Amino acid sequence: MRQSNRLSRTPLAALCMTGIAMGTAPLAFAQEPMGSLDELVVVGNRAPSQISEVPGTVWVLEGEELQRQFDSGQSLKDTLGKLVPGMDLGTQNRTNYGQNLRGRSVLVMIDGVSLNSSRGVSRQFDSIDPFNIERIEVLSGATAIYGGGSTGGIINIITKKGEAGDPQFETEVGATSGFNNSNDRDLRAGQSISGGTDFVKGRLAVAGQDNGSFYDGNGDPILPDITQTDLQYNRTLDVMGNLQFEFSDTQSLDLTAQVYNSKFDGNKGLYLGQNLSRRDNPEIRNGFTTDREPESDRYLVNASYRDTDFLGHTAYLQASTRNEELSFHPYPGRLADDPDTPITEMPYVGASKQNTEQHALKAMLVKELGDVQLTYGLDLDREDFDANQMIFDLNQALASGLLVNEASYTTPRYPSYRVDGTAGFLQAEWQATDRLKLDAGVRHRRASLEVSSFVPVQQRVNIENGIGSSAEPIPGGKNDYEITLFNAGAIYSLTNDQQIWGSFSQGNEIPDPGKVLGEGQYGLSGSGQYQLTDFLNLDNNNLPALKTNQVEFGWRRHTPEWDAQVATYYTWSDKDTEITDRLTVDVVDSKTRAYGLEASGTWRLTPQWQIGGTGHYVKSETKQDGDWQDQTVTDASLPKATAHVQWGDDDTSVRFQGVHAFDIDDAQGNEIEGPTTFDLQGTQRLPAGELTLGINNVFDNQYTTVWSQRAKLFYGLPEVTDFKGRGRTYTLSYSIEY
Repeated sequence: MRQSNRLSRTPLAALCMTGIAMGTAPLAFAQEPMGSLDELVVVGNRAPSQISEVPGTVWVLEGEELQRQFDSGQSLKDTLGKLVPGMDLGTQNRTNYGQNLRGRSVLVMIDGVSLNSSRGVSRQFDSIDPFNIERIEVLSGATAIYGGGSTGGIINIITKKGEAGDPQFETEVGATSGFNNSNDRDLRAGQSISGGTDFVKGRLAVAGQDNGSFYDGNGDPILPDITQTDLQYNRTLDVMGNLQFEFSDTQSLDLTAQVYNSKFDGNKGLYLGQNLSRRDNPEIRNGFTTDREPESDRYLVNASYRDTDFLGHTAYLQASTRNEELSFHPYPGRLADDPDTPITEMPYVGASKQNTEQHALKAMLVKELGDVQLTYGLDLDREDFDANQMIFDLNQALASGLLVNEASYTTPRYPSYRVDGTAGFLQAEWQATDRLKLDAGVRHRRASLEVSSFVPVQQRVNIENGIGSSAEPIPGGKNDYEITLFNAGAIYSLTNDQQIWGSFSQGNEIPDPGKVLGEGQYGLSGSGQYQLTDFLNLDNNNLPALKTNQVEFGWRRHTPEWDAQVATYYTWSDKDTEITDRLTVDVVDSKTRAYGLEASGTWRLTPQWQIGGTGHYVKSETKQDGDWQDQTVTDASLPKATAHVQWGDDDTSVRFQGVHAFDIDDAQGNEIEGPTTFDLQGTQRLPAGELTLGINNVFDNQYTTVWSQRAKLFYGLPEVTDFKGRGRTYTLSYSIEY
């Protein structure tokens, strides 16, 4: 992992011209220095910038290190959690809820196109096959340089691009198993073709994975996740194409298109007993069918243009569109009538589909004025969201223990809405001396939120079952919000290979409009109409942008023999969102803070031997009644430590790595136990191609995943959400370029 350290001044997020601005690193087996201060990155700056010019903490995963993790069976979520110090460990199912960076939410992008949206569905990492990833850049900490969702940091996934020359092919196949039975297998395959001329070059790739069942350290099958959906018995397909045009020495255009689908493909499900009588003792059975299968379906189109001689500026222009449909597992909306509810409410079983369409246009100009560089520009974006709930035949679903789910009707799940946003930014950099560089900037965003009227699912279900005849809709509305974010930083070179830095930056996020605005309180009149007694009136209640502030100080040194980095941070905000008992989001006046220390070190003992490790201490707190208390464990991050030892020459590479997450608790007495796992990875260069063997969870450790422990608190069904970690697995992969 290449460590870097400087949060640069320009705002890159959506504008990065990664395919044009950055080259690719060849796979190397001999142990080379882990990074260079002169290496170009785009995650710290919306234009390419050297690591030595970014006053913040940047991690770059690429080349052999990244390929080894993927080929040995590590997922994208696992790889980030094990290689990036401030990143939480990944979940082993579809959701990445709670996988924070420095204890806060993270903005995820593919080639600068945001995968985040106003509706907080945590599936950003169920979006690309590792076969199509060239490198990953991670900027730790809140930043004013980008849009919403970047209070904890930014992850920019940079895709593979074509090279000029004769047609080049890349083939990869792999298989994973714990050898528990014939269903215990994952199969992967990828094929690409690339090539071109000096004028146009491109790459086209198809990659996919087919998963079977997962087994824990005791050899028992792991329960499927019916809350946020699972990756067992799941099939993925990722088709990605890219074209790069070099019109002249100064003008270039990068076009990328992707179609991605990840979908349940099996007949096993979680049996909860007739009328859900076995919620305390569920089991996995054959015969699961549903008219709405768990699925992530996305497409993305991105066009990035660069002109290095535009009216004395370097100009960047990016236009992108992203569409996604996210479907969920059948789940009981209500288990039974609540005797404390004054209105009879009908139990039901349903599954939602949530649709988001985003369009963005981003323009940026960079001007050099001696020792000063100015970067300024404008971002325009539009997001449309709608969702529906498929309601299944209740008697059939309950009689089958939730195995058979046939649609009865479909109804809206959340209110549909549109967000239109405009943001302007100005960033300045000043090379004050040969060793000192200063930067500062401001970003101002204004957005309008327009929400449609909405009748909640429960009232619609009641009416369909003859309880009431009509319902008064929760009124929609329109409102605006605006926010101004600042950042400033300084980086000082103590020597040619050693730097210190400090920075202040602000990030922001918007409360989930669907959950905040989709609830109302009803009374049933004598005529059978559900009448609103209370609701959130958007016209009178603006949803505020939640601002997060961060101060960071760091030191790093890079030499041919070793490199090390230490950064400490303090993050705070005055408002927060909380999840209520009904799983809706409220905005509350609450002081929150997170502070911690990130550290990483690598020692190259000889040209072949290397050892290293990382650590992250994080403490998340909220202020209650004037006293600071530990943040609830459903949101707080776990401190962690990693270590590795590695040997490699020109033909062979072997790595043994381990990670331990430390336990946390909160003021309510809840506790999350952190897991400890070890992995062994080996790669051998063959006369044609490379062979990789990975043994994950080497010691077959039995543990409950962090997501499972959180889900038990969220859903109150401890046995249904008892997801164990995957036991020892063996992965064999073969790849060849020709």
